[in-house]
Amino acid sequence: MRSVALAFLVLLSAFFQENASADRIKDLVSIAGVRTNQLVGYGLVVGLDRTGDRTTQTPFTVQSLRSFLANFGVVIPPGVRLQLSNVAAVSLHATLPPFVKTGSMIDVTVSSIGNAKSLRGGSLLMAPLSGIDGEVYAIAQGNVVVGGLGVVGAGSSVTVNVPSAGRVPDGAIVEREPPNGLLDDPWISLNLNVSDFTTAQRIEDAISEKFGAGAASARDAATVRVKAPASRSDRVSYLSLIENLEIEPGEARARVIVNSRTGTVVVSSSVRVSPVAVTHGNLTVTVSSDPIVSQPNAFSRGGRTVVVPRQQIAVDEERNPMFVFNPGVALEEIVEAVNRVGASPGDLVAILEAIKAAGALRAELVVI
Repeated sequence: MRSVALAFLVLLSAFFQENASADRIKDLVSIAGVRTNQLVGYGLVVGLDRTGDRTTQTPFTVQSLRSFLANFGVVIPPGVRLQLSNVAAVSLHATLPPFVKTGSMIDVTVSSIGNAKSLRGGSLLMAPLSGIDGEVYAIAQGNVVVGGLGVVGAGSSVTVNVPSAGRVPDGAIVEREPPNGLLDDPWISLNLNVSDFTTAQRIEDAISEKFGAGAASARDAATVRVKAPASRSDRVSYLSLIENLEIEPGEARARVIVNSRTGTVVVSSSVRVSPVAVTHGNLTVTVSSDPIVSQPNAFSRGGRTVVVPRQQIAVDEERNPMFVFNPGVALEEIVEAVNRVGASPGDLVAILEAIKAAGALRAELVVI
């Protein structure tokens, strides 16, 4: 199985090398100011089937319910203790897309913040969703859809997924549009998804060639500034033309990504290794104990049976030949050599770290 996976890695690398082509600028950058915004809120879910908060342990649920009922003229005397099981206090969060308009619908995620067992079958009461600036941008309300399931029986319980969290599809109505300075700034900034000086320079060259010298300016490895038209109505078509320009991005940095928890190793096609010799072997020490029973001879006097342990120690060292990486060796040869030595994922991590420590790995080793 390991050799199949390594062979697949080699074929995948060769495929991308042979099929390298130009990419659209829209796939390489994001436009500054065109971003999502996070919203958060607090509310109550009602109508639960005795799976809500135990109000003796979550006083904020009772307090929220009192405040909610007070808005409708229902005042509960202070001395009355509410014993509820069909109400749960929840936190709400949603993502506000860019250019969203008033009246649009967005999804809301609902999560219990008390000790409710399940939100299945509940309905979220009207609750505001605020941004980081404290302004209310949406109002949430609707039926909660829960993918989890919890069943409790006599002395046993079964839980599938997480029943204490769910979603309200299209559960919030946008009441305020987020601020956007894209149409007012005389310059538009293109932020590269992966910082690279070569890619930034090629984006500048492609835009300047299309719209004239000075139309774009690469500020650094991550930002290219583009001069925007004075008329707002022309900016949409202008950005559309820029997004569909094609360039050949700079070659990605040589990296070896190692996940030490799962043993996953990803090697980019640009990895090179200087001359280095590598050997790998496993030393296995086995200690076994075989008890031997010693009995006295027949008709002997004063003898007794004795159990004498006999230990055997065996040392087994796996002998793997040393292999040499020649100058400028490519990915295919690295994979083939590591496969030949029979290294497991854990051993492969140790080999790569040793090669890096020796200064022979011409790549960035990232262990996650």
